[in-house]
Amino acid sequence: MQSAENDQPVPLTTCWLHWIAISTGDQAGVMEAMGLTRPSPVTFAAAAEHIDTESHDCTTPQGPGRVYVSPELDGWTLVIGRWCDPCDPDRSDSVLRLCTQLSQRYGKAHAFYYGERGDGSAWLITLQGTVLRRYCETGNGEDELLTLGDPLPYEQDRRRQLGLPPVWDAATEDEEAEDAWKWATFDMAPEIAAALGTSPHTLGTQTTVRGTGMLARTP
Repeated sequence: MQSAENDQPVPLTTCWLHWIAISTGDQAGVMEAMGLTRPSPVTFAAAAEHIDTESHDCTTPQGPGRVYVSPELDGWTLVIGRWCDPCDPDRSDSVLRLCTQLSQRYGKAHAFYYGERGDGSAWLITLQGTVLRRYCETGNGEDELLTLGDPLPYEQDRRRQLGLPPVWDAATEDEEAEDAWKWATFDMAPEIAAALGTSPHTLGTQTTVRGTGMLARTP
């Protein structure tokens, strides 16, 4: 069996991916701040299998479960699991508070959701204890209620590429522009994650790794 201490990173993808990215290699500190317990070492391959299985589990993300806590990856620690969902009605407030607290301690903390089968994207960006942006486009009629902050530079650039105004009011946007933006944002979470730090989708032999990944129990 391959050792968790020596294995190579692989892309971590699944149908529905939820993760928090923190700009630190302090894995133990991240787990302590998030209330994660009972960590056990795991290879990237085993983590990928766990993430895929867990993403298809329909039990509520509120309940006790396990998340994957990565080693340091290009200066970031990733925590992956449905418990990290920034747009779930039962978790969004808790994830917002958690990312705000983590960014106070480590500078940056970002939370994402991505449904690779056309199920949308969400992102939450916090910096030094301040929420810069939260945006969800998942097809849920209440997505708009979760919007916080101004559009990120990445969002504004993508809208310009689509011929849309970089800053907009969803209440007054015409249907054609709304649809164009909706379809663009459905695939945007991994793009924003990579642009602002690192993405589970782009891990590979080029990724600088320090430490060993863990599976840990959520509160």
